[in-house]
Amino acid sequence: MAKNYGFLICILVMVMDIIAGILGIQAETAQNKEKPMKIWLFDCRYPSHQAFKLGVAAIILLLLAHAIANLLGGCICIWSRDQYRSATANRQLAVAFQIFSWIVLAVAFSMLIIGTLANARSRKYCGIFNHRFLFIGGILCFIHGLFTLPYYVSITAMRREEKRQQTLGPAVIRT
Repeated sequence: MAKNYGFLICILVMVMDIIAGILGIQAETAQNKEKPMKIWLFDCRYPSHQAFKLGVAAIILLLLAHAIANLLGGCICIWSRDQYRSATANRQLAVAFQIFSWIVLAVAFSMLIIGTLANARSRKYCGIFNHRFLFIGGILCFIHGLFTLPYYVSITAMRREEKRQQTLGPAVIRT
């Protein structure tokens, strides 16, 4: 009898994304606790080692959540419009959520990296506007979870559907 670990994987991925988001927001808070210094239009801050550590932890958890969902769910591709039209609803949903999760991952990862590297410097940094990279990256971690979870659910449903069709034999195609 095969065991279904899909529910546990969904919970694990969602918890990892939530913790990554919380860590990103806490990193922004730690960064804002550092002493600001204004020079004309520039807003200068000293780097925060606590913000750096929290940012690195958020990045690692975000990447782990994405890797777990994609490695255990599998990658699915549709190469043409005809394939997309003939695909089942679960396959279409899996492809859409996979694309959105990759886009959100790229933006969240970039934001977290920029915010974390700003705190890795050994000297103060200055900018014309107030950077909220860690906060935005943390919020995007939550959104990443909202796209990754349905991706994993739809891809497992698609695989079960395909397995059921293989055991029952080819279905009659209606035109």
